[in-house]
Amino acid sequence: MTASSRNLPVPARALAVGAHPDDVEFGAGATLAKWAAQGCEVSLVVCTDGSKGTWDPDTDTAELVATRQSEARAAATALGATGSVHFLGRVDGDLENERSSRSDLVRVIRQVRPDVLLGHDPWKRYRLHPDHRAAGFLTCDALVAARDPHFFRDQDLTPHRPSALLLFEADEPDHAEVVDDAHFRAKLAALESHRSQFESTMFIGDGADHEVDEATARFRSEIGVGLADAGAWAGVPLAERFRFMPTDR
Repeated sequence: MTASSRNLPVPARALAVGAHPDDVEFGAGATLAKWAAQGCEVSLVVCTDGSKGTWDPDTDTAELVATRQSEARAAATALGATGSVHFLGRVDGDLENERSSRSDLVRVIRQVRPDVLLGHDPWKRYRLHPDHRAAGFLTCDALVAARDPHFFRDQDLTPHRPSALLLFEADEPDHAEVVDDAHFRAKLAALESHRSQFESTMFIGDGADHEVDEATARFRSEIGVGLADAGAWAGVPLAERFRFMPTDR
């Protein structure tokens, strides 16, 4: 399937939901940087605490959680995001699409009132990590609850319906957001704000003394190749791809 649509109108507000502190940047970082540069108020939600994001069995997990929150805020700044960063605080690896988490995410959606909501595609085939599946379904279900007045009435917040839902990591994408080199650089800067993940996720060292070595160059090249591949699919030099979901179903 090739892109059937390109470039939503720049939203006034966008809210991106990731399972872990770096997932939004991998899935939609260039798009969010583009919108932020064009005046969109970009906000992020991180569903889990990132407490399992290391290969070191002796890590102080409380310290790691604090580090990953700090990194998430730094990454949002690197994207140019002027909105808020929200942490649902579920334990890494144990995220479930259950009522309490839906309530928390509905609250954020009703408070931020995004025109566009972004999240993991929960229908991606052969996905191994349970948090990504759960975050995707959580995002979709929270959108439905946030838009309708009889869900979570105890919140005393006005319902809100985003005009679009974009799902990243989709097996069958149908929408492209065209980006450029500046957005690519912002995506890289945001990803490299997650220094605690250099070893376990990006495979570019332990984060202690980050230099542009062969592994770093390889990582940056992989991100660029991903944007170029999506661009070729969309008929442009660089892009990110998504599954567009109507919000009135």
